[in-house]
Amino acid sequence: MFQQTIDSPLGPVQICADEHGICKINLGIATPAPDLPSKLTERAASQLKQYFAGSLTQFSLPLAATGTAFQQQVWQALSQLSFGQTCSYADIAREIANPKAVRAVGAANSKNPIAIVVPCHRVIGSNGTLTGYAGGLDNKAWLLSHEQKVS
Repeated sequence: MFQQTIDSPLGPVQICADEHGICKINLGIATPAPDLPSKLTERAASQLKQYFAGSLTQFSLPLAATGTAFQQQVWQALSQLSFGQTCSYADIAREIANPKAVRAVGAANSKNPIAIVVPCHRVIGSNGTLTGYAGGLDNKAWLLSHEQKVS
């Protein structure tokens, strides 16, 4: 496993990869492990820095997150959300042709291991409010505001 940590407006961001792709992107790591970078983590670090600088709106990285078939389906749907676009958990449930799975979509969203690149921060409540985010609601609000300013 390769890993690399970058500084960001949200604090340290840890990027983890294996030989197949990016496995995890974690926000707010309190004590980052020593870097063991690879070409892939360096590429992800570069793209994340561009994202935070406002000059990148679409990531181009091979992803290798592990999860259930349902989680993978939800994460794939999240990956189709455009920069600056938001939707609800119900919208994602309809997108994956499982409209009654709103709570399950929320659970899968909360297990997304690849923050920012798989943009779970773009999912909000049906009433337009910010709802749970593993990276913290302050970070979710920052990410959404950042994308609105750039787009």
